[in-house]
Amino acid sequence: MKILLLGHSIIDKIEKGNQLRISPGGIYYSLLGVLSVINQPDQVFLLTGYNKKSIHLFNNLFSRVDLTYSNELNSLPEVFLQLPEDEERKEIYTNLSTELDINKIKNWNLFDGILINMITGFDISLDKLKQIRRNYSGLIYFDLHTLSRGVDNNMTRKFRTVPDAGEWISNVDILQCNEMELSTLTSESNRSCAIKSILEYGLKYLIVTRGKHGAELYYLENSNLRSITRPASSVNVVNKIGCGDIFGAVFFYNYLCRRDTAYSLEMAVKSAGNAVSMNLLDNINLFLHD
Repeated sequence: MKILLLGHSIIDKIEKGNQLRISPGGIYYSLLGVLSVINQPDQVFLLTGYNKKSIHLFNNLFSRVDLTYSNELNSLPEVFLQLPEDEERKEIYTNLSTELDINKIKNWNLFDGILINMITGFDISLDKLKQIRRNYSGLIYFDLHTLSRGVDNNMTRKFRTVPDAGEWISNVDILQCNEMELSTLTSESNRSCAIKSILEYGLKYLIVTRGKHGAELYYLENSNLRSITRPASSVNVVNKIGCGDIFGAVFFYNYLCRRDTAYSLEMAVKSAGNAVSMNLLDNINLFLHD
């Protein structure tokens, strides 16, 4: 099986107390999720940006996958992250990158699945997503992520209504978002009605991650709204970065292998719980079971 991951690589600058940690981020965590569950001889292809000055931050994972379709950039996006205890994280960007170049890929149907993670929200344009959809007959998994946030003059990212949300949704098969991101897709105030209206754009599944409350998967059956819920295990929260990205990658890989939504959701919640419970970047090999 061949799977393509598409999204920006980012340099994370994480404020924790009086310390500032510089770390690999962005699609790095989606890649970490896939590599934690992948079977041999399955292959991962990565369409991201890289930079020679900073690739040392990413190479422990990038060296394990095919970078043929990735783009060399003058500089990577950087994000300054603040992580309040019970609030959405605050993001301030520098070097906000342009779109990724997708034109190296001539045969999209080479891949058994494509995961697009809108890490910066500028990873690809709507026109590029439509181009992929026109030329690809397989499953597209789409993590809404920072497409849900606009950018102001100070490069601060704040939630806003996603422009042309229906067009984005109608060009993918499985959509992942968290509760706050869900509210940026529709003006419908009733949650069930909002979810149903999103699915009616042609989605196969809508997945809503809910942190310590686990995750929910929604779908339509004969126009009726159906759902599967998996609670999160009670763990000591040590890390808040990358868990949603890991969740999505683990779900999608398992779904491609089994086409079993309940099992895939359970495995994704479990992996995200493991990621939350450890100093992830200090324990990469443990997470990967190396």
